Amino acid sequence: WIIGSRIGVAVPQNAQGHVLGHVRDLGLDPNAPMTRIYTTAARQEYHTDSCDIVALLCLCGARSGGASAIASSTTIWNEVLEQRPDLAKILTEPFHTDRKGEIPPGKQATYPMPVFHDHAGEITGVYARSFIEAAQTRPDTPGHTPLQIEALDRVDGLAESDAIRLDMEFRPGDMQLLHNHQILHARTSYEDWPEPERKRHLLRLWLSAHDGRELPHWFAERYGSIARGTVRGGIRVDGQSLTAPLEP
Repeated sequence: WIIGSRIGVAVPQNAQGHVLGHVRDLGLDPNAPMTRIYTTAARQEYHTDSCDIVALLCLCGARSGGASAIASSTTIWNEVLEQRPDLAKILTEPFHTDRKGEIPPGKQATYPMPVFHDHAGEITGVYARSFIEAAQTRPDTPGHTPLQIEALDRVDGLAESDAIRLDMEFRPGDMQLLHNHQILHARTSYEDWPEPERKRHLLRLWLSAHDGRELPHWFAERYGSIARGTVRGGIRVDGQSLTAPLEP
């Protein structure tokens, strides 16, 4: 928490207002459209979180699996632009993205968000395919075109490639800090220990960086403020009180 406070302001990670998050299997169904995958032991696909910086601290590792992987979204953009400029154009156009039931006051259940943004001289990436696919379950959301699906598949394929992906194992005491606007992260599925006290458990902070970059206008729908260095991001809902629970 002290390290995080030097980097930015902790923002809420869910509708319950948790500014200190617990990444742990709570036994929820990973296939349910509204489930957030960090509460399960399932594979978590490449994605970004709704904050400038995500920080993780490993308390306990899994019995097997649960490896972390990261990939540069800027590199992915450059590769798509070089290999398939038609798909690059599609990725700069908005995709319907679901909020999975965590809806800020005055907002809709889904919102439009491109994957890549060329803004203020910087490439900014934002990606969470499970949230994009969740929006597809709603009857009022237009279905994806074949080229949109191909574009999303290209992002996933490049992120998974040996040339771009960096794998790492979490061990107790390890910390990971990632800049969401430039880095995608993923996690393999895992098998947990039978003893509750040994279950895989990571603490998480979502940080609004003190010196965060100016964001494209699309981000106002998710982050609130887009101005440089302002407190922004996180999950905001009616009646929310910020808390830092010490247990999941």
